Amino acid sequence: MNLLPTATSTDVQELQPRVAVLPVGSFEQHGKYLPLITDTAIACIVAQEIADAYPVHLLPPITISCSHEHAAFPGTVSISARTLYAVIDDIRASLARSGIHKLVIVNGHGGNYVLSNVVQEANVDGPAVSLFPLGPDWDRAREYGGLESDRHADMHAGEIETSILLHAAPELVREGYGNADHGAARPFLLVHGTSNYTETGVIGFPSLASAGKGIAVLESLTEDFAVHLSALGEAIAPTRPTPPTVSRNPVID
Repeated sequence: MNLLPTATSTDVQELQPRVAVLPVGSFEQHGKYLPLITDTAIACIVAQEIADAYPVHLLPPITISCSHEHAAFPGTVSISARTLYAVIDDIRASLARSGIHKLVIVNGHGGNYVLSNVVQEANVDGPAVSLFPLGPDWDRAREYGGLESDRHADMHAGEIETSILLHAAPELVREGYGNADHGAARPFLLVHGTSNYTETGVIGFPSLASAGKGIAVLESLTEDFAVHLSALGEAIAPTRPTPPTVSRNPVID
């Protein structure tokens, strides 16, 4: 799996994109069967699906973000929220100088709360930035994919993350996910961190994962991206057909 875009300058010139897509991941623990780059890999996979379907400028990922709640687990590395904000602000300014004034941030890590503020502030003078996927986008993807867990219970290294990787990057999934399920209420996650609620680092149900579910989740997200383009005022036709509407029967395997 290649996490970096391979387009040339000539490719971008010919495409003349009006919207850039920026994957934002993390470098944090995901149990013993998924790698530290899991959130980055998923953000890149989703962003690549989008770039394959729409004429957008795909950017390389931000690979380290705000993972402070996972700091108790070896290998996790974080940057501050203010640093993440500043990096994205600089990227937006650089894009604007090249004539691209719209940005979609594809967020792979739920702990990047600051991204909501980035988007909120960027749109004061008009639609310019969208955050994707939002909660409803993930919920529709879960329904379409026939996932058995819900978004709250399946928080980390669970059914949806493992399914996406089983489909798009199976080489990243090690043995052990089939018996790693762990559910936990976590009322003070931001106070005590993830380690207060799980010894393994897992909060979710990876045993329910499958590659088929991963395919369906990505299909649903790719279709929903069109709504975000519309919200930004961009009526951009896809370069390849998007999947059927998610009102159809979900995929279960």
